Order: sequence, then structure tokens, then C-alpha cells
Amino acid sequence: MDFIRVSDLGVEGLREVLDLAAAVKRDPDATRGQLAGRRVGLFFEKPSTRTRVSCELATIDLGGIPIVLKQDEVGLGSREAVEDVARVLDRYLDVLAFRVFRHGDLETLAAYAEAPVVNLLSDLEHPCQALADLQTLEESRPLQGAVVAYVGDGNNVCNSLMIAGAAMGVSVRVAAPAGYAPAEEVVAEARAIATGGAEVIVTEDPEEAAAGADAVYADVWTSMGQELEAMKRLEAFEPYRIDAELFAMAGKHAIFLHCLPAHRGEEVTDEVIDHPRSRVFDQAENRLHAFKALLLHVG
Repeated sequence: MDFIRVSDLGVEGLREVLDLAAAVKRDPDATRGQLAGRRVGLFFEKPSTRTRVSCELATIDLGGIPIVLKQDEVGLGSREAVEDVARVLDRYLDVLAFRVFRHGDLETLAAYAEAPVVNLLSDLEHPCQALADLQTLEESRPLQGAVVAYVGDGNNVCNSLMIAGAAMGVSVRVAAPAGYAPAEEVVAEARAIATGGAEVIVTEDPEEAAAGADAVYADVWTSMGQELEAMKRLEAFEPYRIDAELFAMAGKHAIFLHCLPAHRGEEVTDEVIDHPRSRVFDQAENRLHAFKALLLHVG
């Protein structure tokens, strides 16, 4: 099966992958070698630290063979048509995991390759990140009935978090400035898949989102490819910085989450990202365990 949208797993599949990720973390040796000889292509059109290292190590730990490719080597959509890349790599590899700018490229790859295609990040979603997000949240409390406040840009990370969270009974409150809210169709999709009374709320008020939440989540204000908008974004997002005062409005046991890398002093202060209840490095570690679980599920 392909995993280019977090909803591709469905509610049951998402639950299975999260349970498997937790089991893999508890006992890494239990799954060691289970994908012996499987060839996993890892393509990076955009730079990466966590995705590159976690996916490569996950493949190796499971006994697979990681084949890392970069855009300057492949020329996806420039030197060679996306559909041709899909058909060629499909002859060599058992899984095609791609980190791209354009989500449409993933859809083309999936249409022309028989091997599972995995989204390592696109402009629409970051579904592997959402798996680690929910795994980290579940380590602090049950998912059903939890509330996550996402403060900042309604971007790909936000999209996957809304859909995955709602599917698992997590209410997601998104606080974003005017013009930066998540797309209405993605919000509608998240609301449609919601279970257990979960709500998806979009507001321009970060205090409304954070009040009583079980987790407060931030992402960078300016992502790769948006550098020309940096000054405009800094001005728009200035009131959305997560500082100690805003974090204190969340529940007394609330955790702080961030997909990293963080721009300290912009979307989050040092005091919050280094807080005893910050879980950002557990979250980064869980990218490894979640990707192992995903490979076992799709591969």
C-alpha cells in the first residue's frame, strides 16, 4: 500500500502502526532483520536531518538495504520525467520513500510504480511526522480525548496532525494568523474522519487554542522554499510565539512538541523548548520507531 496521505492508513491502520511503533521502541530486537534484503529507496529533494537518519537507520535495523538518492543525482521532473523515475526505480527497489516539494509528484510516482510509495514530506502533508507526534503524545496520556494546540502556520505538518489526531480521537485546535490558516478542505477532511467526539477548531487566537490543552505544538514560521516571504511571515507570526506565559495557559501536565528544526526565539522561546515538559527530543527519536513500524506495515 502507498502512504502519501496520513489518511491512507485509515483509522484501524493508524492504530496498528502506532501500537507497533510503541512495541518496537520497547523491544527493538524483536523486529530486527524482519525486512532482510528489502531495498528501500530514500529520495531527498529537500535537505533533511531527522528524516534522513531515522529512515536510513530504521531500514538497516530491520535488515533492509537503504539506497539514498538526492535531487542533483536524479533530477526528478527536470532531467527525467517523474513517471519515468517511478518506472525505473520500481525495477530496482521494494519501497520508494520520497521527500519532495510538490505533492503531485508523489501521486505520479504512486500511479506508475507498483512498489509502495511513502511520503517523507511534501507541500501538502508530512504524514511520517504525524505518526511520531501521536506516539509521543500517547506516551504522556491516552490519545482519546486529548487536546493539542497547534500554534503557527497551517502547513503540511499541521495538515497531517489534524487528520491523524482527529482519527485517533484527539481534538486539534489550530491558531494561525489571517491568511495562514490550514486549507478549508483539509479541515473538512479532518472533521469527517474524527472519532470519539474529537473536534478540529481553527482560530486566530493562540490563547484560545492553548487554554487547558494537553500539548502545545509549534513549527517554524518560514519553511524551506519560503525564504522570500521571511520578513512578511515574521511580522504576521510575531503574536504567535510560544513563550512561558502562553505555555502556562495549557494544562498543568501539558507537554511541548515541535517537529524540529526550531528557530529559537521565533516560534518558541528557549524557556519552553528546554522546559522539563518539553518532549521535542523524544518526538525526534520516535521518528525512528514510527518509520520502522510503517515499513513493517507497508513493506
